[in-house]
Amino acid sequence: MTDIHAPRLTSVDPGTSISDYLITHGTERPDTTLYREKVGNAWVDWSAAKTLKVVRGIAQGLREAGYGPGDTIAIMSRTRLEWTLADLAIWHIGAVPVPVYETSSPSQTQWILSDAGCVAAFVEDDALADVVAAAGAEGSGHGVRDVWVFENGALGRLRDLGSHRPAAEADDGVAGVGLDDVATIIYTSGTTGQPKGVELTHGNFVELGEETITLIPDAVREPGASMLLFLPLAHIFARVMEVIMLIAPVPLGHTGTKQAVADLASFKPTAIVGVPRVWEKIYTGAEMKAGKGARKAIFRWATRVAIVYSRALETPAGPSRALKLQHRIADTLVYSKLRAVLGGNLHYMFSAGAPLGERLGNFYRGAGLHMQEGYGLTETTAQASLNTLAHTRMGTVGRCMPGTSFRIAADGEILVKGVGVFRGYHNNPAATAEAIRDGWFHTGDLGSFDADGYLSITGRKKELIVTATGKNVAPAPLEDPLRGHPLISQAVAVGDNRSFIAALITLDADVLPVWLANHDQPLLTVEQAATDPFVREHIQAAVDRVNQRFSRAEAIREFRILTGDFTLENDMLTPTFKVKRDAVLAAYADVIDAIYA
Repeated sequence: MTDIHAPRLTSVDPGTSISDYLITHGTERPDTTLYREKVGNAWVDWSAAKTLKVVRGIAQGLREAGYGPGDTIAIMSRTRLEWTLADLAIWHIGAVPVPVYETSSPSQTQWILSDAGCVAAFVEDDALADVVAAAGAEGSGHGVRDVWVFENGALGRLRDLGSHRPAAEADDGVAGVGLDDVATIIYTSGTTGQPKGVELTHGNFVELGEETITLIPDAVREPGASMLLFLPLAHIFARVMEVIMLIAPVPLGHTGTKQAVADLASFKPTAIVGVPRVWEKIYTGAEMKAGKGARKAIFRWATRVAIVYSRALETPAGPSRALKLQHRIADTLVYSKLRAVLGGNLHYMFSAGAPLGERLGNFYRGAGLHMQEGYGLTETTAQASLNTLAHTRMGTVGRCMPGTSFRIAADGEILVKGVGVFRGYHNNPAATAEAIRDGWFHTGDLGSFDADGYLSITGRKKELIVTATGKNVAPAPLEDPLRGHPLISQAVAVGDNRSFIAALITLDADVLPVWLANHDQPLLTVEQAATDPFVREHIQAAVDRVNQRFSRAEAIREFRILTGDFTLENDMLTPTFKVKRDAVLAAYADVIDAIYA
């Protein structure tokens, strides 16, 4: 076994809760900007004093409505300021917020609301209120008594409801809450089976948040630091950043994924967080925008320069004089324009949720954007390891966070213990006992450390493909590079108990027409493109490039281009855009059988 530990850098009073930071900022530094809200085309500052006043008002309304310490209250909405205000208000009465993805079906919603024992819910609009109502009609239903709709002015009405209550009691719900108390129950997105409710404490958020700020002060202390959040706040990565920005404090803006690019230009953040699919989309969009001919050639040259330059940064000698000159030229022609699209002030990009890939990470760093990839799960309150500005090795997920220990078990599984590790699964002691053994959380991920303590993820234990010849193959190293091709939306390697490895590939319907035009090809539908010789030739070339890294027994020997994609709507993706492998294998069993016929 391999054990690695990073000592604590900070200490926190045991009586501290997330709410204490809001109270401290609002009373001791009232003019500090905590949030920026988009009103029309402008971003309007929310001071700490204003935020505290509003949160106290909502909290008083919740008390008047009969809610208090220990109650579980759901939040179901896209990322917006009201989400965070509701989160803070629920904490302010000593209650426990339970996020629900706004894309969840009534049956998924019913499971979360009933399993968590939610007694009330905040939702974005009437359509989601209808989902909660439909969830109540399913199976055993749920115990939700009140549903407050953001877009119908629910937060204002709650403030009015509690306005007569004495101001002296406004913070009473915070007084009895400390590090050991449950702060939230987050349900895993569930690639298999029913989601499990992960109980995270105030200590998980606060202690890990303090350690993160101490570890990467450059990202939160630089002049004008700000973050625009567009990941769903039901996702642990977005949620922990919400708390870290409060602790810091750093101004936080909220937007949806569809408006993200436009809002980046006006908000001009210094930092953003995302999952690899986001970074792939941004890169693909820039590549497609370059068009064809000379502009396309320049973009591809600049991409190569960025990658080579970034790799050289990790060598003792650093970039050569000639490479630095090429990099300056590429910066003028390409990188500066990409940074301008992303707001012009963006310095830090935090990536987690799935492996980013060494090539894409090096491109962004070479383009002047500090890509800091980390590793973690909901059960570790997001980041358990992180690449930092001072210590980055692209292709890895960094070194372990302060206050965190890693162990690599004999079978290669990653085990974690430390300040971010959850206390257990809600209402599920059996699953808790299986996941946490001898104090170590068994992640289910496979990985290894290099000599300098940088962690690399090699796959999931349950996703290992065992071919008919007994060869163990991790699908992720095959799939992740394929998704870097602009035409490819998703790739799933198959071959369990079969004679060789094959792949199911889907096309990106949004990119397809632009890609065809850039290659002087006639417009095709996705269905036509799936069998088009020119398209298949380029997909084959992408497969061949990936196969160069693997032995014949591990390489992709056949592939099929599917006529549909994996989406949230067909339940083949989780809300965090991970492929539900079992669902895909079941849906396309006939296609897989035909490959091996």
